[in-house]
Amino acid sequence: MSEIAFLSNQFMGQPVWMWLSFAAVVFSLLVLDLGIMHRKEHEIEIKESLLLSVFYLVIAVLFGGWIWFELGQTKAAEYFTGFVVEESLSIDNVFVMAMLFSYFRIPRLYQHRVLFWGILGAILLRGAMIFGGSVLITRFEWMLDVFAIFLIITGIKMLCAKDKPTEDISHNPLLVFMQTHFRVTKELHGHAFFVRQPSRKHGKMVLWLTPLFLSLVMIEFADVIFAVDSVPAIFMITKDPMIVYTSNIFAILGLRSLYFVLAAIIKRFHYLKYALSILLIFIGGKTFVAELLGWEKFPIGASLVITFAILGSGVVFSLWKTKRQK
Repeated sequence: MSEIAFLSNQFMGQPVWMWLSFAAVVFSLLVLDLGIMHRKEHEIEIKESLLLSVFYLVIAVLFGGWIWFELGQTKAAEYFTGFVVEESLSIDNVFVMAMLFSYFRIPRLYQHRVLFWGILGAILLRGAMIFGGSVLITRFEWMLDVFAIFLIITGIKMLCAKDKPTEDISHNPLLVFMQTHFRVTKELHGHAFFVRQPSRKHGKMVLWLTPLFLSLVMIEFADVIFAVDSVPAIFMITKDPMIVYTSNIFAILGLRSLYFVLAAIIKRFHYLKYALSILLIFIGGKTFVAELLGWEKFPIGASLVITFAILGSGVVFSLWKTKRQK
């Protein structure tokens, strides 16, 4: 009986058994991914990437249906809105990952390994950020207004920003720190993140980092930077930590599986950034709109429809403007 009582206890707004169910689903997906589908390393082709992303999308939709069944229509709408927003705001992350793989000269054969372990890091880091955000909002409700203003300012800056030359990754402070304070091999050693080699000073066998591990760290760092926008955006949709976290993680799983497709066509979505800018402004501004109109909360159904309309317009416009590109 004590076990049943424990599972019924509330943790961050929802019963423990719901959190454990979500953890079991994600754990099963990761085991299936690395332990079965990619037990033997191979280059991920576009067809396989598409099939895998469809698989993760189906799982995410089914989970949303389960949320609907357990918590109701409103929570389900919040989940799907958060999922779409996170997936969209993370598209730029694909471009960064492609640049990092190119800089470190990571062949396609090993890229899935980096992305997979990157997911594990994202699960932990996003969890910490969402937990911290939830605590702040619970104690200081005015933090929602801070998030809203931050999103509006970020959206305006993105909308007005001019295209800049690609930043030289070699000058990144984190990369410079790691190369300065750790032993790093100049070449890859298969799929190994670490290798034991003789020290340059005393010749003893010591542990070295490989470029594969550096690419993993840099991808995790980039994910944290992008989460600074996306996590507040989803908190503006719902204050339920479980909805925020689950929509985040399923979006990351789907995006990483779709990486090999998006990396090939990312330039076709050059103008999508303007739609994302407008989306951030809308998400931040709808709180103040609701207050002006005397609503308790901006209708979640309308929010979902407007989100799809903004992103859909951005995708169509991008594809139209770049239709002549190969």
